[in-house]
Amino acid sequence: MANAIFNVPLPPNEPVKNYAPGSPEKAALKSKLDELANQQIDIPIIIGGKEIRTGDTDSCVMPHDHKHVLAKYHKVGEKEVKMAIDSAMDAHKTWSRMDWQDRVSVFLKAADLLALTEWRYILNAATMLGQSKNPFQAEIDSAAELADFFRFNSYYAMQIYQQQPLHSPFGMWNRSEYRPLEGFIFAVAPFNFTSITGNLPTACAIMGNVALLKPASSSVYSAYWIMKLLEAAGLPSGVINFVPGSGSKVGNPVMDSEYFGGIHFTGSTPTFQSMWRTAANNLAKYKSYPRIVGETGGKDFIFAHSSADITALGVAMIRGAFEYQGQKCSAASRAYIPKSIWPKLKEYTLAELKTVKVGDPRDFTNFFNAVIDKGAFDTITGYIDYAKKSNEATIIAGGGYDSSKGYFIEPTIIETTNPKFKSMEEEIFGPVLTLYVYDDNKYEETLQICDQTSPFSLTGAIFAQDRFAVEKADKALTHAAGNFYINDKPTGAVVGQQPFGGARASGTNDKAGSYLNLIRWVSARTIKENFIPPKDYRYPFMNEK
Repeated sequence: MANAIFNVPLPPNEPVKNYAPGSPEKAALKSKLDELANQQIDIPIIIGGKEIRTGDTDSCVMPHDHKHVLAKYHKVGEKEVKMAIDSAMDAHKTWSRMDWQDRVSVFLKAADLLALTEWRYILNAATMLGQSKNPFQAEIDSAAELADFFRFNSYYAMQIYQQQPLHSPFGMWNRSEYRPLEGFIFAVAPFNFTSITGNLPTACAIMGNVALLKPASSSVYSAYWIMKLLEAAGLPSGVINFVPGSGSKVGNPVMDSEYFGGIHFTGSTPTFQSMWRTAANNLAKYKSYPRIVGETGGKDFIFAHSSADITALGVAMIRGAFEYQGQKCSAASRAYIPKSIWPKLKEYTLAELKTVKVGDPRDFTNFFNAVIDKGAFDTITGYIDYAKKSNEATIIAGGGYDSSKGYFIEPTIIETTNPKFKSMEEEIFGPVLTLYVYDDNKYEETLQICDQTSPFSLTGAIFAQDRFAVEKADKALTHAAGNFYINDKPTGAVVGQQPFGGARASGTNDKAGSYLNLIRWVSARTIKENFIPPKDYRYPFMNEK
């Protein structure tokens, strides 16, 4: 057992800097943006702490200026994946046996390096340039949330280790040991959150596991800087191996390995389901049943009652649907608005949208930037074009797009007369909000429509001042959202405050940012030690006298 005298205090959340005019943080970030934008780096594969270059390369570009190349990165093949597995399992021999406080110290150091040194500006600038996030979106993601993951996961690890059997009678000692899994963890990261890329492998590593990190092809740039941060914090070689490349070239050999111990995944529902099927088909070859933890996506809603505060509702729609161009699994993608408040809400929202500036994130006056790549651009604009041609929908805001310089799509609102319209049901992952205006006297009926329309169950919000209306929505939408918000936008979960995750087609709901996620990366062992073992097999009932 780890020594209980070591303690990790409950951390506060990392403060979010506001980058106000004249502030030192604004000057530091601007300087780092210029530095990174004006150099092109070569990103290697990292296996066992060694840099490997295959010559099979691809480019990291700015989504808002897609001819500007930030880096060339090397992609793995089957040979490199097998090397990474061997490296991870070699590191497992020592890392899995290291005292927990020594493992935790690496990530607490990483948090402080990120929060208190130039690493804050490196990660923020890399995220702004490579993923087209404005300074605030980058700050809450790649600085504050990533530091929070490191600190809170360290705290939750300590809490887990302290969970021991309630009773040990005189003469014996009962205790629990929380062992790392026997194999390696496959951490598959999305493009949209640098903090998630950092959390997926490190949550496992804090509990003594080793990992292969496969970043999304469109966010290799910031993922590489995370690897360098962890290296600076003293993470031993081989604990986390960096394996950028195509999904099939990485995933197939990974999931074919007998040492495959689990998946920590954030991405699309079809990809996650495919990986789960592959794991199920390979069960006989694995040393143990793999842990499958995934957060996949959403069709997140804002539901308004006639008593809703119209200004608060309008702000929630704009922020919830259009921050980071709607490229959040939690972004508001559908809204249900009562007819009585729609005229005033429409007037307010459309007027506010006209003030939204779109462009390069290095211009700090821009609220809205580019979508991630051509694939996303084509998919999102396909939904907009579909709505333009439909007699069941009207585009009341936005609808324009242009990819000549960057992948820019205007913040778009679609009003539909059909609550089962295509863009009300399907995940778009872009700056498109579809709303349905319902009769006020059909509040409960429309709540049922909201619950039954989408296969997803990630986030959702109810706006109402009437508490009876809130209560009805809370009960009717119990299974419609893993994170449910009352009079707030359905995005922006904070580590330690709103553990994040959804059910149904949105994932396994293992709640990143809580002990519920950390507990998935250990295998408990119960130990009973008998200090005074019996010396006679006979029990009292056997005595006939």
